Amino acid sequence: MLSTTQLTMQFGAAPLFENVSVKFGAGHRYGLIGANGSGKSTFLKILGRDLDPTSGTVAWEADKRVGKLRQDQFAFESYTVLDTVIMGDAELWRLKSERERLYGLSSLSEDDGMRVAELEADFAARDGYTAESRAAGLLTGLGVPMAQHNGPMSAVAPGWKLRVLLAQALFPDPDILLLDEPTNHLDIHTIRWLEELLVARRSTMVIISHDRHFLNQVCTHIADLDYGEVRIFPGNYDEYMTAATEVRERRLADNARKKAQIAELQAFVSRFSANASKARQATSRARQIEKIQLDEIKPSSRVSPYIRFDMGKKLYRQAVEVRALAQGYDDLLWRELDLYVGAGARIGVIGANGAGKTTLLRTLAGELTPRAGEIQWAEGARVGYCAQDHGEAFAEDLTLLAWMSQWAQPTHDEQAIRAVLGRLLFSREESEKSVRVLSGGERARMIFGKLMLLAPNVLILDEPTNHLDMESIEALNLALVHYPGTLIFASHDREFVSSLATEILELDGGQVTVFGGGYEDYLKTRGAGMGPRSGVS
Repeated sequence: MLSTTQLTMQFGAAPLFENVSVKFGAGHRYGLIGANGSGKSTFLKILGRDLDPTSGTVAWEADKRVGKLRQDQFAFESYTVLDTVIMGDAELWRLKSERERLYGLSSLSEDDGMRVAELEADFAARDGYTAESRAAGLLTGLGVPMAQHNGPMSAVAPGWKLRVLLAQALFPDPDILLLDEPTNHLDIHTIRWLEELLVARRSTMVIISHDRHFLNQVCTHIADLDYGEVRIFPGNYDEYMTAATEVRERRLADNARKKAQIAELQAFVSRFSANASKARQATSRARQIEKIQLDEIKPSSRVSPYIRFDMGKKLYRQAVEVRALAQGYDDLLWRELDLYVGAGARIGVIGANGAGKTTLLRTLAGELTPRAGEIQWAEGARVGYCAQDHGEAFAEDLTLLAWMSQWAQPTHDEQAIRAVLGRLLFSREESEKSVRVLSGGERARMIFGKLMLLAPNVLILDEPTNHLDMESIEALNLALVHYPGTLIFASHDREFVSSLATEILELDGGQVTVFGGGYEDYLKTRGAGMGPRSGVS
């Protein structure tokens, strides 16, 4: 169905990947994983023939339809939302455009009439008459309001444009589907809808995602881009983790056994090579040494940061109480919100995009003033806040060391600051570069470093896994599992929410509901078949 032969991509001195030959079997769903910077997006672009490799080839079977999640949000500004989705089927869009052009003529020639008849037959054969309803179904499933379906893309907010482009990739029900981070900007309910849709389809899929639950639910195989090569493992992400560890340990053990064998043979050769009676045996063993091949085990591109959140002063009984809180901008997102958060509580905030999750967290963190009501923090509460957008935090042109030093406590000297940077994978050399050049994932790790230094007894985190690679997500997850303080967070990562939350706060259409128990208990209470909330802008 889809394969590569001797694929190499090189930008600088060292190749991103080299001599990659893999086959993606028909109807299988592959999760493409690897550390940030390992070349996942580049590899996917090469598979989609949007980028030429340094060497090697990509082969598709003839006449196969390919769907790709486009990353240019602003390429369709002059088209309606529905038309943008239908454009995912290039041939249907061509027929539709020509058909509309001919019907728009003031009069039709005999040739035009014959062409219209041909177009109608071809249009019907590609289910053209159901195109708008099929496109609308995908948009509704992805939570795009019906009121926007016939409007221009220019009126759609940036994060929602990506939902339209995802619907575009899904629309033709392609034979090959290539998706780069399809769950970005989706809320937790919409991700569940997407999981079910993809599992029901028969396409060959290659999907980049950092969402562990999504990979477990959707993928039949994992394509691991590491060591400059791509290795295919059957099974989902959890099964891959077990298998990959076993493969590496087995290769290391085989090498250790071979090295011991070489050492034993070499000792015999060294001892008896000058002995006339043993010379033939020594020569034989020397030849055995030459035949032993050690596996080349390349260094992994995966490195995990060390994250640990300590807590200063311990809180007892209460962390925060919210009374009659009203908040919003032109319209109120909610009114009369009452909330009691006990010390040590772990609350996951969920809801559709636009429901007010970020607004609530910013208000609790003191970033926004409430329109009405009161927020009463416990005496001694020290709040650490991780915003969804880190841009403002890095506006000043400081080195990494200088930026991190701003949050040093009286017990922290320069060595302690450098130690924190090192644990977060920043070298001594990198500590002298400007924070302005940091990537999204690097900025997130810097924010975690700030929180490590502050040692707050309350953490408020807004989508903290955004921009992180799998290793950083798992390191953060583990750090929060062991964090002894109060945790209030929003995340679209179901595995993250399930492993941390002991209460769920749901925002839905101005209603705020607190569910006791974790995310799985919440699903049972709400009904496991919940789909996305449509009509939310």
